[in-house]
Amino acid sequence: MSAAGVALMLGGAGILLAASPAQAAEVSYKTECIPPPISGLPPVQGTTKVQITAPAEAKVGDEVEVVWKTVEAASKNPDVIDLEKDTVKPTGTIKVSGAATADLKMEGPRQNPPIPKNSPMVLPDMKGKLKLEKAGEITLTPDAYNINVSKPMSTDTKCTPKETVKAAATIKVSEGGGTSGGTTSGGTTSGGTTSGGTTTSGGTTTSGGTTTSGGTTSGGGDGGQTDFPGKEVTVAFECKSPGPASINSKVTINAKKNGGSYDLVVKTAKGVMDSPAALPAGALKPSMALLLGGADKGVVSVVGPANKDPLEQGKPVNLPDMTGTYKPGASGKSTLSPGTLTIDVTLGGQKISIPCTVKGKAEVSLELDTSAQPGGASGGGSAGGTTGGSAATGGGGTDSGGGLADTGAADNGGLRALGLVAGTVILLGGAVFTFTPWRRLRGMR
Repeated sequence: MSAAGVALMLGGAGILLAASPAQAAEVSYKTECIPPPISGLPPVQGTTKVQITAPAEAKVGDEVEVVWKTVEAASKNPDVIDLEKDTVKPTGTIKVSGAATADLKMEGPRQNPPIPKNSPMVLPDMKGKLKLEKAGEITLTPDAYNINVSKPMSTDTKCTPKETVKAAATIKVSEGGGTSGGTTSGGTTSGGTTSGGTTTSGGTTTSGGTTTSGGTTSGGGDGGQTDFPGKEVTVAFECKSPGPASINSKVTINAKKNGGSYDLVVKTAKGVMDSPAALPAGALKPSMALLLGGADKGVVSVVGPANKDPLEQGKPVNLPDMTGTYKPGASGKSTLSPGTLTIDVTLGGQKISIPCTVKGKAEVSLELDTSAQPGGASGGGSAGGTTGGSAATGGGGTDSGGGLADTGAADNGGLRALGLVAGTVILLGGAVFTFTPWRRLRGMR
């Protein structure tokens, strides 16, 4: 696994949180690389070794992330010039065949250590996203790639296969179908008992929340309904260092009515991460800030328990269900969407919090027909107080959201502060982030 791929158990080598853990396979193939004309160098014959990582299984409609790790490039840095740090950028192509036929464009960041003359090329991982539109089996085969060097001038070395390349990964794609809220909750909300009128609106819309609201259309009188299943939505996250650059996950927000409030359970996909090191029991703990919309505004925090069993290095890790309480602050149609996901890791007495913010705007997973409660969420910045104002004020005594506080951007997952950590600890955490690479956490333990 590359440093970027294993930097955090959340992303592994580009896991796109599909239905099953990622698979990684390595292939080798004879390659010819053409140096830039200005160099005057002849073509180079060599062997490329590539590891392709992709989900083993997924569903129609999923967009999966594929990662190309260059284990060994076919050519070295010629005996001409030392390459500076962060001057090398690879791009490439993966041939897609089977249930889909296309060229998947891959791209890596301009990121590399200094590469001396006549030494192996060190290339960052390349990533690409593949939209799955048909059920069946898809094979992924690495093809040509290009190495761009930006200094002292921009030059390209083009590498192409000189033999038939074996497939490096296979994705089994099944029919996605009824994961949207309309089909899931239609049978569970006892449509007949909530009167035909309410189930009509629930049935004519496919957004996750509307199906649950179909049984709750009488502001506060839920027609006897207590369970409100949400729709499974795909969310793209960007994580801060030492986390991965980006990950994706399936997220579902479910609710159960409890008096005037709702007990929430947030589920993520199975096998969403690979552990970069052997972690003891109790070392890893997730939390998430859910975004309120519609009639209500603010943030609701949910938190999951720490891992009860030790985690093995390189093995898939499942995030536990995260729970919290939502107390409505407004009457009407209120929605809940996934927001910032935070992973807290504690090793050697040091706690590191890694926030992963939502790229763009997450899709609504759950809609409820709410009635305002005293001290409820509506009102913005302190809305995390639906699970206890302590979440907004850093109330370290509770697990009511992992200390995620709203900073005033109710529709943006990128502006969250870590509220459980006092000023001194924040400084300490910053030092840990700056001077302790993730790969060395194993040593701390």
